[in-house]
Amino acid sequence: MNNKGEYYEQLALAYLQQQQLTLVCRNFQCKAGEIDLVMRQSSQLVFIEVKYRASNAFGGALAAVTPAKQKKLLRAVRWYLQQHGGQDQACRIDVLAIEGREPFHYNWVQNAFS
Repeated sequence: MNNKGEYYEQLALAYLQQQQLTLVCRNFQCKAGEIDLVMRQSSQLVFIEVKYRASNAFGGALAAVTPAKQKKLLRAVRWYLQQHGGQDQACRIDVLAIEGREPFHYNWVQNAFS
C-alpha cells in the first residue's frame, strides 16, 4: 500500500465484501472529484466514501464528510452514471466510517445523504 488512505480503503473493501457487496471499481476519478469505492449490492450500485479517524474527537470520521465533500461526491456520482450509462440504475451513496485502533470500529451509513 502506498499510503494510509489506500490501507483504510482496503479494510473497507474487505468489510463490505463480507456484507455481500461486490467490487465494481476503486478510486474512480473524474474532473468532478473521486469516488473511493463503487460496489454492487444485488441490482443496486453503491457509491462509498471511506473515512478514517483514530478517535472520535472533533466529531469522528462521519463529521469529516463535510457538506462541501458531499457536493463533490454527488457531482462525481453523476459523472460516473453519465459515463457508464447508469442514469436509470438504482443507486445510493454510503459512508463507511472507520475509527479507532485495531480492532477497528466500523460505522456503515447507508443512503448517507438522503
